[in-house]
Amino acid sequence: MFFQRKGKKEENNEKKLELLYQENVKVNCKADKKENVIRAVGQMLVDTGYVNQSYVDAMVKREESFSTYMGNELALPHGVEEAKKEIKASGIAVMVFPDGTDWDGEQVKAVIGIAGVGEEHLKILSVVAEMALEDDFMEHLVSASAQEVYEMLKGGKVA
Repeated sequence: MFFQRKGKKEENNEKKLELLYQENVKVNCKADKKENVIRAVGQMLVDTGYVNQSYVDAMVKREESFSTYMGNELALPHGVEEAKKEIKASGIAVMVFPDGTDWDGEQVKAVIGIAGVGEEHLKILSVVAEMALEDDFMEHLVSASAQEVYEMLKGGKVA
């Protein structure tokens, strides 16, 4: 339970997006090239309205300059600093690879695409990194259903 906003402020009479929607959780994903995985998780962010399409290219660009592999079978792709203007709202998208997928020679079982407005991306990165260090977290995440992954991630406080 890691991604729930404190309070539900509405700005300009528009409802703020939640940080995670159930449709942004994909389990039992099949291994693919790293760029394809980044584009797939980025497209989920686009489809949910968190980012403009060009943010996905910025996610790929980030990976070319600095790996988003965090250790413990987890990668956290996100855009380069210049792409901040392409973020409409903070959000995440999750892909789970029970058999792993190659991330520059490292095996990754969970990919969490991140878009964070302002400094929220740092909070999101921090929370995800902390939870990944918890005993059995990755094991549980990899074996969970989409609903269970959603429930694991949706309730905590980030912003």
